[in-house]
Amino acid sequence: MAPKGSQRVVKKIVAENRKARYNYEIMDTYEAGLMLMGTEVKALREGKANIAESYASDEGGEIWLINSYLPEYLQANRFNHEPRRRRKLLLSAREIGRLRVGINREGMTLIPLKIYFNDQGRAKLELALAKGKKLHDKRQSEKERDWNRQKSRVLKDHG
Repeated sequence: MAPKGSQRVVKKIVAENRKARYNYEIMDTYEAGLMLMGTEVKALREGKANIAESYASDEGGEIWLINSYLPEYLQANRFNHEPRRRRKLLLSAREIGRLRVGINREGMTLIPLKIYFNDQGRAKLELALAKGKKLHDKRQSEKERDWNRQKSRVLKDHG
């Protein structure tokens, strides 16, 4: 057992939205719990989830994850879940209030960045309050990424 002072955070990433940082400018991130059925948790542990085209929405004072894909768990037969069903996100009332202000007043969107299991074995979703990038912003971020890559190569070669 680890000593009490050393809190080591272990994250097993199950699904990641890799295009989110390219298509959106991330303003703020939140950690949300997922309200899942038992077969959904087992399917997540297999690691075949996809959140690439999903988003979160504010409906009735609650935040919902829409269009995420969790494949059916093969051993569950008739007790299985629907793969693309809406899933409720578990956030505090204060966080929901902040997210609603960002969505309604500032015209931002809620993008899931990754789903992971925390050190207690609970499924969590990293949710980002983001603003969409324009085409010229995407080009600029590509230029910066290429420049950083070239710079690191030069420094590596010439020490």
